[in-house]
This record gives sequence, structure tokens and C-alpha cells, in this order.
Amino acid sequence: MKVPRAFSLGAGPWDPSHRFETSWLLGPYTLFAVRAIISLYAFVTLIFNLGYECAHVDLGGCVAARKNFSFFTVLTYWGIAFYFLVAAIHTFTYARYAVALLDRLPRLLQALHAVFFTTVTTYPFLVTIVYWAILYDYGSAWFPTEYDAWSNISQHAFNSIFALFEIIVSRVAPPPWIHALWLIVVLALYLALAYLTRATKGFYVYPFLDPTKAHSLVAAYVLGIGIATLIIFGIVKGALWVRCWVTEVKMGWEGKFTAPRTQEVELEAHDPSTASYMAERK
Repeated sequence: MKVPRAFSLGAGPWDPSHRFETSWLLGPYTLFAVRAIISLYAFVTLIFNLGYECAHVDLGGCVAARKNFSFFTVLTYWGIAFYFLVAAIHTFTYARYAVALLDRLPRLLQALHAVFFTTVTTYPFLVTIVYWAILYDYGSAWFPTEYDAWSNISQHAFNSIFALFEIIVSRVAPPPWIHALWLIVVLALYLALAYLTRATKGFYVYPFLDPTKAHSLVAAYVLGIGIATLIIFGIVKGALWVRCWVTEVKMGWEGKFTAPRTQEVELEAHDPSTASYMAERK
């Protein structure tokens, strides 16, 4: 039935070839390092933005800084920061022990990690498109300050570059179509948050959600963003399929792994914490 399908966690083995922790191009330690650097950059950007705004009264001070947590751009950037942190940890544990921490987690958390991957390879493109097509209001001019330029480029351009890195360099397979449903659910929850912010804080997060400005176009904007999300998801799913086909089928580059199977068995004998898990995989 279709409704239970949305909550299905799958019955087969979880990621037996370590797609979430490996790359067809980079070795596991290099992939860990790149993911860790991206996570660090994203966290530094977010924390610096909060501190900078809080320290500058002309930008709204700490009141404006607190408002950041209502913006979809900022929330998805926090998502990017945490995804790359978690992905780096899983990649490092795989590189070090030949068994990723992700492999030891309950199936629900494994499934949520897969959805997490889908969000960080879909929403950044939506954020970039909406910002530069609708929200950017400097016309042909550039940002008035270097801080504005750096902050906005980091959150509205680099975000898509980070997503492209995961799409192109990782070995993650195309997500199931059911992930599209969860992308829309998250957007619906954010829409509720946006109007809750209006009711509790007195401001609209985005002008196109304000019926006094956008009038009857509010529904069109919301519907358009939902459709755009589904289109982006389809494009990303297709891009992941093409990458898998080109690298694995045509080129024969199945991936750069940390150790052959014989070394995994040897690891099992010396690490009691992995023995039961490795026995289940045999």
C-alpha cells in the first residue's frame, strides 16, 4: 500500500558497498578531509554571521541575529553544516576501521541519513534559484559591502557547490522516489514555521509570503516552489544515475575503498566491537 510505503525502511542489507562513505575519485581519508573542511566552513560562516550582526546595531543587532533562525536559507545552511560533519564522521570511521559508524546505527537512523543526503543535494539549488531570481534586490549593482558579498555568496552560491560535490564525487546511489514526498513535507512544515514567525514575531520571513505585497500570488509562489523542488529532485536523481552509470558501468571505477574484504575479516578478529556486526554481514 502507498501510505505504509512512505514509512518503509527497507528489508535488504544497508549500503553493503559503503556508498555513503566512499568516492569513485577520492580515497576515504581524502573524502573525510574535504567533508570536514566543508562542514567547518559552513559552521564558521553561520557563527560569524550571528556574531557580526549581533555586534553591529546598524544591522539590527542581536534581534536581527535571532531572526536568522526563521530563514529557510539559514536553516538549510545549518543542515549542510551538520550533514557534512556527520558524513565526515562516518567516512572517517570507515577509513579507520573498515566499518562505518553509520553501519552500526539502527535502521531508522540509517534511513534518515539517506533522506538527509537528499535534502542537502536538493534544497541548496532551490535556495540559490529563489534568491538570485526573486530576492536579490541590488539590480545590476553588486553588494554594498564586502561582508554582504561574502555572506550571501557563501549561503546562496557555495551551498549549491557543496551539493554538487556530493552529487559528483560521492558514490551515493539515486534516492528512491518516496524521498520527494518527504521534501514536500519539510517544505510544508517550514511554511507553517514562516507564518508562525509572523504571528509571534510580527514579520514575514520572505516578502512573497506577505499577502499585502504579493496579494493573490502568494499561493502561486508556494505552489511554484513546491513544483520547483520536485523538478530539482528529479534532476538530481537523474544526475546521480548518470554519475553511477558513467563511473561504474562505462569506466569501471567502482570506488576507492579502505581495505579489501580479507582485511575486514582480519579487523574483525582484533576488534571485538565489530565482531557481531561483521558476522551479520557474512
